[in-house]
Amino acid sequence: MAHLDDIISQVDETLGRHVIIEMNTLLIALSDDDQLSREDRYLQQQRLRTAIAQKGNGHHRSSKEDDDTRREQLTKGGEIL
Repeated sequence: MAHLDDIISQVDETLGRHVIIEMNTLLIALSDDDQLSREDRYLQQQRLRTAIAQKGNGHHRSSKEDDDTRREQLTKGGEIL
């Protein structure tokens, strides 16, 4: 179960960053993970697919807090990265 726990943590962290490229990369990596059962792999991939679809369709929540978080992530030391 330790490997599954690690994968769940990776998926959680990736979803928390809201970066589609990272989600897609992990989605592909999970396809080749032979240490997970088919069901466990499917469940984690489905979490990623759902987040990608929602983000791609613009259904993610947008609020002042989200805007501030995004601005903070994009700027470091007053410079846009």
